Parts: sequence; C-alpha cells; structure tokens
Amino acid sequence: MFSKVLVANRGEIAVRVMRACKELGIRTVAVYSDADKHSGHVRYADEAYNIGPARAADSYLDHEAVIEAGEKAGADAVHPGYGFLAENAEFAAKVEESEMTWVGPSAAAMERLGEKTKARALMQKADVPVVPGTTEPVESAEEVKEIADEYGYPVAIKAEGGGGGRGLKVVHNEDEVEDQLETAQREGEAYFDNASVYVEKYLEAPRHIEVQILADKHGNVRHLGERDCSLQRRHQKVIEEAPSPALDDDLRERIGEAARRGVDAADYTNAGTVEFLVEDGEFYFMEVNTRIQVEHTVTEQVTGIDVVKWQLRVAAGEELAFSQDDVEIDGHSMEFRINAENAANDFAPATGGTLETYDPPGGIGVRMDDALRQGDDLVTDYDSMIAKLIVTAGDREECIIRSERALEEFDIDGFHTIIPFHRLMLTDETFRAGEHTTKYLDEELDTSRIEQAVEKWGLAESGDDEEEEVTERDFTVEVNGKRFEVSLEERGAPAIPTPAGGSSGSTRSRPDVAESDEEEEVVIEGDGEQIAAEMQGTILSVDVEEGDEVASGDVVCVLEAMKMENDVVAERGGTVSQILVGEGDSVDMGDVLVVLE
Repeated sequence: MFSKVLVANRGEIAVRVMRACKELGIRTVAVYSDADKHSGHVRYADEAYNIGPARAADSYLDHEAVIEAGEKAGADAVHPGYGFLAENAEFAAKVEESEMTWVGPSAAAMERLGEKTKARALMQKADVPVVPGTTEPVESAEEVKEIADEYGYPVAIKAEGGGGGRGLKVVHNEDEVEDQLETAQREGEAYFDNASVYVEKYLEAPRHIEVQILADKHGNVRHLGERDCSLQRRHQKVIEEAPSPALDDDLRERIGEAARRGVDAADYTNAGTVEFLVEDGEFYFMEVNTRIQVEHTVTEQVTGIDVVKWQLRVAAGEELAFSQDDVEIDGHSMEFRINAENAANDFAPATGGTLETYDPPGGIGVRMDDALRQGDDLVTDYDSMIAKLIVTAGDREECIIRSERALEEFDIDGFHTIIPFHRLMLTDETFRAGEHTTKYLDEELDTSRIEQAVEKWGLAESGDDEEEEVTERDFTVEVNGKRFEVSLEERGAPAIPTPAGGSSGSTRSRPDVAESDEEEEVVIEGDGEQIAAEMQGTILSVDVEEGDEVASGDVVCVLEAMKMENDVVAERGGTVSQILVGEGDSVDMGDVLVVLE
C-alpha cells in the first residue's frame, strides 16, 4: 500500500479521499490555489502545497505544478478526485511516467473511452446497445442534416470529450443545425481542447441510469448496482438515488451485465461509471466516466463497499476481494447536492459571503460529505457545490421521510443554497412517485413553486436600502419551566456610516491574484451604456470589436457560468466604444464588460 498520496483536487471530494487514505494508514498531501489557502481540504491534509493563482488553469489544471508538488512531498501516488484533471489522459500519462502511481484507469484506457465515438464503437462490438447515431466525428452542417433525415429530429450534437451538459446541443429542425454545430464545437474546444463532435438521436423523455464499476489488474470486473440520476437541471444532476425506482429486476440485471461486458472489453481497471439512457423499457449506452463520480456515495451506502478505498487498493495492485454474487443492495439512499445558488433566481450562483451559520443534520442514516466549517468564506472561483447530504433508509418511502427531517435540520446562513429546492422536491408528487425523467425540471415543473419554496425556507432577503435599519435578535426564555424561542426586531437603529466618495460606476477593480494587496483599476470612459455581467463566470468569447455597430438584442460576448453558456446582449443599439474583457477572463457579477455610445 502507498505511504503518501497527493490528492489533486479541492473541497469535499479531496476530504473524502483523504479520509479513505487515513483509514488505510496513508499520509495525505493537499494542493491549493491562492483562493483556497484557508479551505477545508488544506486544513485536513497532513501537508499542503500552493500551486498557483485562483484561476484553475493556473493552478488545479496546471499539470507541471501538480506533479512538482507531488515530487516535493515525496508522494508515491496521485488521486485526482473528480473534475479538474480527473479525466485528462495526458495528465494521467505524465503521472504514469513519473515515479508516482496514478489512482485511476490507465491513460490508454481513458483515451479509448474518453472520445465518445471510439467508446460507442467499442460498446457496439461488446454487444452493448447504443443510441442510434454516428461512430465517427462529423465536421459539417450537411452531415448533421443527413443524419437527422435518417433518424428524424430532434438530434443531439455532442462534443467528443464532453460531459455534464457541456458541448451538448439539441437540434429541433434544419434551421438550427449550423448555429448549434458551431456552438457545440466551440464548447468542445474551450472545455476539452477537442472540437470534434458526433451526432445521435435525441431521446425525448429518458431516465438517466448509471452503473458503478470496479475492475482490478487481475481480470476481475464487478458492478455495484445502478444509480438513478434523472432529476437534472440543464443536464446537471441535483438529486441522485440508488437503486433506481424505474427499473424492474430483469432490466436491472441486463444493464448491470452490459456495463460489466463493456468495461471488460475496454481493458479497463479501477473505478468507473457506465452511463445509460432508459426509455420505454429499452436502455442505450451513453458514455463512460473514467473517474469517481460525485454520487458514488449512494452506492457505498446501499452496498457497504467503500469505492474510494478500493480505488487505492486496485491502484496498489490488490485483487478485488468479493465476487459479483457478494454484491447485495440493501435499502435505499439519496444524495442532495448542496449548491451555493439561489434556486428562485434561475439557480444563479452566490457571488460571495461568509458561512455565518453551519449546522448540518445528524442522526441514523445521515451522512455529510463536506469540507466546511462555520466562519469560512465562500470561494466562488470554482464549482458552486459546497457539500453533499446523503440519506439512507430501509426503503425509498422511509428514505424520503428521513430526508425531509434531515433537510429541515440543515441550518446554513450567509448565502443562498438550494436546500429549499430539495425540500420542495420531497413534497413533489412526481418525484415521490419516482416518475420523473431528465426533462422534468426544465420542461414540466412549475417554476413558481421554486420561488415559493425559497420564500418559505430560504435565506431572508435584505430590504430596500431606504427602509429603516432592522436588527434581529433571538432569545431563549423559560416561563413556568417551559422553554420558548423568542425573536425580536429592533427598528430605527442608527445608520452605519460609509466612506465618502463611494462607487460612482465609473471604475471597477479586480485583483490580479488572490493574495495581492494592490488592485488593477480599469477606467470606464464616457457615459455610454454599460453592459455588465449578470453573474460570476468566465468569458468564452467576445463577439464585437471597438467601433462595431450593434442593435438591440445583439450578442456582444458569451459568458460561461455553472457549465452553461449565457449570451450577453445589448439592451439598445449603439457603437462599441470600449471592451473591458477578453476571452478567458474571469468576471464577477456587476463587472462592466462592454460600453456602447
């Protein structure tokens, strides 16, 4: 077994891996960016190394910086977690070439399964059903149209290296082909350094079912049952569960065996997830995720098998100690992603804040995977998921009831989270009946119900600045021996003075690096229309140049936030007088991007 493992990730998954290491007697090494110098995974590790600025490309995605940290620390293995470099075959190969061991499938296996067309062809040879479509990349709009003519609209254009909804565009008719093809190619290039795309028939209302796989270096392949990840928003999972309420025993067995067969044919080792779409009693291969998944937790809960420990053991050369017949599914488990987002505002990510209260739930069947503690500042440079609540019970009905109790106990204050949304879902008839599909949230759920849930259970919004100051105080009192909780409001308190010469809207500042005391001041010239970012994110493209004439509704740039492209448009026409951002820049909500005269 390894003596020291570097975890090339951050947040809750880094702590999850470190906990497994600790139980195996392995020392742990954290890496962190300037933005994460006080984060939970840094506190938990035995030692930690700074690998660069807040921008992920300059830190967590920097191959050389991560490997150098491992070599400095004397680590003998690297665990990538999920996201960042976890599915980067080039990085895996570099680790394999070093003196450290890569905790995951080989770079060659990742290469075979990472490109979706190669994976589809491999699965077809292994007699695993695939969604009708191409097994080779397409390059022109005409090719897409020919495929759509054969299978019928809608069709999906997908980036070869894509996942999580990135690089996935749905085409409903011939008029949309060119724009959607261009967008899918651009996202593929931006996110995965691979502009290749393929086309397949778009299933209208499928379930998203995935199978957890473990495979060792001795030829043993096991599946650990399936997970249902059908409750999604814009292809992003929000609640996952195991087992699926939509499968009967026959379909469950067929999907599990198909996953084993496909992985075996790919000469794959370590942990992985084979994803399928299920519709009308039939299942179709979608992709293989060559890493640990966010939702691996529910599989661990219903099987009693620690997937992360087995990742480490397999990487160290151990043989799986259980047969397929030994794998038993006991009970039901659900995972709730705790994202720092306002569900009532189209799930907009929080732009900052301090964790003023953090009191997670407990009790039988309740598991928390997190890296937080009360008083921590919210780090907004990366994904908005801050924790995961996993609830397990004897069956699905009991699991829902226990989840309601746990979410009611969960007390977070300081910024919005999607806990109110989760509480709403547990009262939703379609979800409780297990009848939801991947389209339910985006196309069927009445969004006004989300707004009502946030109003009922969410963070209280501050009032109008012109209203009198309100101070809230909570007291505990006893009357005749009985305990009461009392809330009081103090109104009319003196206003807090603010520095003279506050923001005039004529400048904005952004630090070059997280620890810098000096800020670069960007001067906005003139008094024209300022087009500002409506959320924190990264500029994917700037579609105008200074001097261009634009009309109302024209796209001036594309902003990526929470794995989604957002067009930034001009509200009125004018001439572009100033461009304040470039491709790849990180921006905060309210930052001015373009000025029109």
